[in-house]
Amino acid sequence: MIRPAELIQRKRNGEELAPDELAELVLAYARDEVPDYQLAAFLMAVYFRGLTDVETFALTEAMVRSGETLALGALLGRRVVDKHSTGGVGDKTTLAVGPIVAACGIPFGKMSGRGLGHTGGTLDKLESIPGFRVELTSEQFVDQVRDVGMAIVGQTADLVPADKRLYALRDVTATVDSVPLIAASIMSKKIAAGADAIVLDVKVGDGAFMKTVDEARVLGEAMLALGRRAGRDVVCVLSDMEQPLGCAVGNALEVREALATLRGDGPPDLTELVLDASAHLLALSDLGVDRAEAQRLAAGAIADGTASAVYERWVRAQGGDPDEEAMPRAPLIREVFAPRSGFVAHLAALPVGLAALHLGAGRRAKDDPVDHAVGIVCRRKCGDPVERGEALAEIHARDDAHAREAADAVLAAYTITGEQPEPRPIVLETLD
Repeated sequence: MIRPAELIQRKRNGEELAPDELAELVLAYARDEVPDYQLAAFLMAVYFRGLTDVETFALTEAMVRSGETLALGALLGRRVVDKHSTGGVGDKTTLAVGPIVAACGIPFGKMSGRGLGHTGGTLDKLESIPGFRVELTSEQFVDQVRDVGMAIVGQTADLVPADKRLYALRDVTATVDSVPLIAASIMSKKIAAGADAIVLDVKVGDGAFMKTVDEARVLGEAMLALGRRAGRDVVCVLSDMEQPLGCAVGNALEVREALATLRGDGPPDLTELVLDASAHLLALSDLGVDRAEAQRLAAGAIADGTASAVYERWVRAQGGDPDEEAMPRAPLIREVFAPRSGFVAHLAALPVGLAALHLGAGRRAKDDPVDHAVGIVCRRKCGDPVERGEALAEIHARDDAHAREAADAVLAAYTITGEQPEPRPIVLETLD
């Protein structure tokens, strides 16, 4: 018989709990046998005392066991790959990586989430495509990965239900930013969804949850350890989020930019990160290629048009219209002009993300509606030369009042100096 108060006390005192004790606590909570107030106390004890590697894996494993699991590789007879990002401003990488990997013949199956706050969600971006269905049954998900080569869907209610309940509790008890809890939450979903190989993109900087490389490395190494214990091949990329990724911030705008990247016309930083993630996934697949060959294959899928063809086939398979002209457009575009000549020394990601949020591109609360048409396009980024009066960015808005407010915020996010700054790489570090 589990005794939650005793486990709370022991964790509060810094003791290590046995794996079966942790597992039973989590599973009992998922069965409504432990009240919210006791789990909230336990989460706060974990926040201050942390979890060992063994405890973190026990927590992860219990969350996986709380619901259904998919053995995609076994069902398809192939190694299936997946990618996860910790979220940032303008991060539409997955929308380009999936079609590239599938174009190279590797099954790509991903369950994604919605955005909250300044970080956009992959599902919100996809729903800017008219008719696109993000809700598929597990059977439909597997069949589409088999037939089309890829699928990106919302998490089913039966997949890791304990994580869904724990995350909601963490959100209202100020215990979200605990590395063991973040790592267990992310990896439980990845493991339950059934991919054999996973690339984790941990964002670092102003627009990310992890502000420093050291913080991101700790999270990355925790997730790598969980993946290895679960028998998955995992690579973790630490990537820059000091400025928005690419140029577009906002749902339909970002889908158009991802499609441009698949056609070979994407922004350099986004293209580099997309090719890097794609190459890692291909090297982890059953193709039997090294990183150099994988990079060549990924670039080739863009150059010969097969990646954009897979994008169209994938969108149609999920009920969407792949014609980018079918996506919504904001009725008003306002330009933001440079107040002086020089070089863009800094473009702060967070203010740009918040400006897009206030335009309606994101949600402050989980039930808020999202305006798929609005957003921001950053025409100039770090290192770019600018002339006084030249357009730095575009605001795509519903009305002039929101456009003016966003324009002021975006202008304040730019720092223009007389000297060109040193270039900052998009990939800061790779853990494998």
